[in-house]
Amino acid sequence: MTITSVPTIVERKLSPQIGAEIHGVDLREELSDQTVSQIRDALLRNKVIFFREQDITSEQHIAFARRFGALEIHPATPKGQEHMEVLRISHGPNSRGTENNWHSDVTWRAEPSLGSILRAMELPEAGGDTLFANMEAAYDGLSPKMQEWICGLTAVHDIARVFAKRLKMTAEELHEKFPPQRHPVVRTHPETGRRSIYVNTGFTSHIEGLSRKESDWLLDHLYSQAARPEYQCRFVWRTNSIAFWDNRSSQHYAASDYFPLVRTMERVTVAGDRPYFDPSQGGKAGE
Repeated sequence: MTITSVPTIVERKLSPQIGAEIHGVDLREELSDQTVSQIRDALLRNKVIFFREQDITSEQHIAFARRFGALEIHPATPKGQEHMEVLRISHGPNSRGTENNWHSDVTWRAEPSLGSILRAMELPEAGGDTLFANMEAAYDGLSPKMQEWICGLTAVHDIARVFAKRLKMTAEELHEKFPPQRHPVVRTHPETGRRSIYVNTGFTSHIEGLSRKESDWLLDHLYSQAARPEYQCRFVWRTNSIAFWDNRSSQHYAASDYFPLVRTMERVTVAGDRPYFDPSQGGKAGE
């Protein structure tokens, strides 16, 4: 296969804080190292990047994702399917969408994912958009005193909050393979050194060292930052559109406004590393 070299990819921003469409790349081709590096840089700058009119196979989807790291297999992936790296997310008349909450993917893992690459397969005529929030901007928007406080806190993330019911398992059964994980409330990005809020409504159960009332109050305050339009972009899907987002610095929300119409997506996820907070990076609180 011919390796395609793109001297400079073209970015079109969706909003000042987050999101850009990438043009000049054909994901059916094997990309040069230079192009992959440019795409990675665009991802770090924009937190989420989008590609249009990418009529790719599952094998090409997987091959593209592998250029950015090892891949995960999600526990919700049906056993025995041909490509275990591909998670199909489909809703229709018998299944209302449940991804309509602000979250970062698989934060219940010891090493949550670097990024998710989602492709639109079948879409309703209207609706089913995905919103993305810049959680670095959300951190920067907090008061200096709040920043100082939360940088020293740790939160617990639990797979059972979402997947016990979906997988028809008890919390205890899930925890045998995926025990609850402790992650910093503020995460340092391993590539940019930037700080971001790293708790989410889907998987975070509580903040350690606080009473339940205190933890719930603080989590609600931090969750609400993702809902500010100033930190967001909204992506209107078309068939064969692809979104690639950085789970380390963004959250997303899939609007469930299309029921009972059909929306089918396929996701391949790039594995990441263990979250940490480095007080020497990202500037002092309030800066």
